[in-house]
Amino acid sequence: MKKSNFIVLCILLILLAACKSKPVDIVTIEGNITGLGNDTIYLYGSDLMYSRLDTLVSKEGRFSAELDVDTLVTSWLQFSDGTEYPLYMDKGDRIRIEGSTEKMDSLDITGNVLNEELTLFRHALANLKSPTPKRVAKAAEDYIENHLASLTSIYVLDKYFVQQTSPDFRRIERLIENMTGDLKDQTYIKELSLYIETQEKVEQGKAAPYFQLPNLVGEKVNRTDFKDKYLLLCFWASWDENCRATHADLRALYKKKAYKKDLAILGISLDVNKEQWKETVKRDTLDWEQVCDFRGWNSAPVKQFGIRVLPTTYLITPNGRIDGKNLSVAEIEEKLKNNTKK
Repeated sequence: MKKSNFIVLCILLILLAACKSKPVDIVTIEGNITGLGNDTIYLYGSDLMYSRLDTLVSKEGRFSAELDVDTLVTSWLQFSDGTEYPLYMDKGDRIRIEGSTEKMDSLDITGNVLNEELTLFRHALANLKSPTPKRVAKAAEDYIENHLASLTSIYVLDKYFVQQTSPDFRRIERLIENMTGDLKDQTYIKELSLYIETQEKVEQGKAAPYFQLPNLVGEKVNRTDFKDKYLLLCFWASWDENCRATHADLRALYKKKAYKKDLAILGISLDVNKEQWKETVKRDTLDWEQVCDFRGWNSAPVKQFGIRVLPTTYLITPNGRIDGKNLSVAEIEEKLKNNTKK
């Protein structure tokens, strides 16, 4: 063998060995977000355990990571300001994330079809001349119907239809019905179907579920203890800042003498720390009846009413029927004026 041919063969063998040793399952992530500065970004799996996959450290808005991924993974990027962003990864992907903190809801993510489809959809929403809720919902519906086999449709369904104050469950069911079998087999869709069944049981006019929980002094309190009164259930937690604004409205309502004999309020806390719960009740002057079993999201009434967002309120009539969900104080007062004896 000629020396030149031998050298070429050796080079080819070295290159082949290098290719074989390179891990093909590695996903690389590189990002540059203007304005992010030095920060920490968490990458979570979207499974039921919401387990952390990695921590990305941003320096002057730039960050990178390598992950060992052997199958398609749906995950979440979580930024320190609470913003969450879906991220899809498959083995061998080279993911690129670009954008600005001024438009965190419209990042550019490339590296595979799923991320790029969702990026295009977000840009389309951003370019709507009049982004009314109705037009946004129509755009989201069109996206889902044009991507009936895409995992991104699950995210769009959840964000623009499920995570609403008053979800249109009939519309959600229609959208699910058109999805492919693979999407319907996803854990989220199965859980969503069960959630819709629960919500249908607590629609307006239905009998409110029975439950019993301990109050601040350990006494058992149940729904039927509030006879001959409207009962406003308020699901809350001391760790949720959004609940404080609702509590401020409820304090004002609770103090009105005109409704003292016709309205009772029952706070149902999702706290798991007893002392923290008690301290918050005292600090925020939550003078109406409060109950908690310290089981958090696993508490019986939380599951019975299908609670997913805090705070959530339900108004129950004196005969135990559901008369409204997440009503404003003005709407509650109107119902009391129209349905109680003077």
